[in-house]
Amino acid sequence: VQLQASGGGSVQVGESLRLSCEVLGSGGGRINAMGWYRQAPGKRRELVAAISRGGSTRYLYSVRGRFIISRENTKNAISLQMDSLRPEDTASYYCVRANGADIPREDLSWADWGQGTLVTVSS
Repeated sequence: VQLQASGGGSVQVGESLRLSCEVLGSGGGRINAMGWYRQAPGKRRELVAAISRGGSTRYLYSVRGRFIISRENTKNAISLQMDSLRPEDTASYYCVRANGADIPREDLSWADWGQGTLVTVSS
């Protein structure tokens, strides 16, 4: 299974970006829980948003009301719409996929990780 992420870039404060992640390869046909982590230089990795097979979502407190995670089931893909971006959102964003339907409770329980896509927000 491969996770192909796209959509990162450089924007100004208050602008928007949309990240996309598609599941590719054999074994990736099941619709499992997926999400986005981010990691800024010198900071710990954090779960930004996640969505279960059934559509339940979880968000990092600081992005609630600004980011929306959604699923494109026909393509086994997810998107992360990021609005009102702030400098503190600057990080590498990683797409993740679980082995099952539910959002894992532990970071180490995410089975598949994509390569990071860089988001830079300038003031």
